[in-house]
Amino acid sequence: METTLHRQLKLAFAGPKSKFEQRLGRYRIDVVTGRRLIEIQHSSLAAIWRKCAELLERKHRLDIIKPLVVRKRLVKLTGPGGQIVDQRWSPYRGTIFDIFEELLYFRRVFPHPQLRLIVPLLDVEEIRFPGHGRRRRWRQNDFQVADRSYTTWHGCEVFERAEDLLRLLPPELPPVWDTGLLARQAGVSRGVAQRVAYVLREIGAVCQQGKRGNAWLYQQTEVAAPRPRRRKKAQPLP
Repeated sequence: METTLHRQLKLAFAGPKSKFEQRLGRYRIDVVTGRRLIEIQHSSLAAIWRKCAELLERKHRLDIIKPLVVRKRLVKLTGPGGQIVDQRWSPYRGTIFDIFEELLYFRRVFPHPQLRLIVPLLDVEEIRFPGHGRRRRWRQNDFQVADRSYTTWHGCEVFERAEDLLRLLPPELPPVWDTGLLARQAGVSRGVAQRVAYVLREIGAVCQQGKRGNAWLYQQTEVAAPRPRRRKKAQPLP
């Protein structure tokens, strides 16, 4: 069943003459606006890379909308359609650097001249109730999600080329850096910094420049020149 969040994002990115849920070959497309296809993906990008690769091979222009959750408010019900028994903020806090986790499994598709990766940063409300759903293994605290919607729109990043990701790096980062320095200056864990460096290297935005001790050193490639930030003009729904 379509969630409120999915419907909100379709309306936010659709144009006045867009068509929804259109069949294209063996695929269903969320939004078709002129010659551009729009796919909204809440779960991992790994799940749709083959679909995207096939659509791009057919010369379609493709926008992938990948929302990242900055904060999540959990609303617990007694059961389906029941009363609210608890509301709280999840301790998890997301950041734009989470996109590199997604790109680990999407780098075979991104970048591509016909592809745009659009990343809204959202606060989300998730309504859930006790239940096991289709889980094979049951636990006492299992839950099912009744609906999701966004409550706050923190902005939207657009990535079209490999070098567009470089603008996410801290401006004070020197020309040659290692993942330890990146982690400290970006305020992320070393593991996150390593994923950033790996993705940037794999898509050709940076290259390795030897080692400092046991740490690999990275430098922007000659062809990579980050461009100013661009934001998709889509406003949150009232």
